[in-house]
Amino acid sequence: MLRPRIIPVLLLKGNVLVKTIGFKNPKYIGDPINAVKIFNDLRADELVFLDIDASIEKRTISLDLIKDISEEANMPFAAGGGIRSLDDIRTIISAGAEKVIINSYAVENPDFISEASAAFGSSTIAVCIDVKKNWIGSRKTWTYGGSKASSYSPEALAQLMEKKGAGEIIIQSIDKDGEMKGYDLELVKQISEAVSIPVVALGGASTMQDLKDGYELGFANGLAGGSMFVYQGSKRGVLISYPDKEERFISIVR
Repeated sequence: MLRPRIIPVLLLKGNVLVKTIGFKNPKYIGDPINAVKIFNDLRADELVFLDIDASIEKRTISLDLIKDISEEANMPFAAGGGIRSLDDIRTIISAGAEKVIINSYAVENPDFISEASAAFGSSTIAVCIDVKKNWIGSRKTWTYGGSKASSYSPEALAQLMEKKGAGEIIIQSIDKDGEMKGYDLELVKQISEAVSIPVVALGGASTMQDLKDGYELGFANGLAGGSMFVYQGSKRGVLISYPDKEERFISIVR
């Protein structure tokens, strides 16, 4: 039986690793290359690198860093942050990333996803949808690091991105980010049922049970997390970790 991918998501602020709670107050975690070396030893399925300031600062994720990651990583990885052109995608893929992740510009210009998937193939293009509840409890989609609301509902945006050619949707709960209290399973299930392309759950995972719930109750094809893979214990000491091969299969699939 196939199991879902388990994916550490590593946030970058420039060239250093950070972790946020609710997309706020980034805390320094360490050096991304050192983290890659550890995840190599732990045999992670794949990695995701997201530069949290790139769109706001009108730049892309560091190409030099992508090249350094590519030289070190033994697993496929995706990169996102500030992507707004086919040239941006081309240089990031040429630097070694397997996939790119697009967020803000996908919302501003959905046709860009069509252009990107036509140029590079849908399997190369993932769209990250950031979701936060408003004051009345309705889920809305956000861009620019959760600072700008869009007019799309999560379901409508996911369906539009699939129509435009995205190969994968990463559905991220801003409310759950860094809380380590489990995924927004209702949201993950809603998006998984709305599209036929793979859906990756992100935001809130803390335990193997959270991952299992995301797979069984949310129907996610990929189970992603940040805090779960960089923190240890209730005081959140920094320690890179990843479940071993047997635990990944038995805990999630059974």
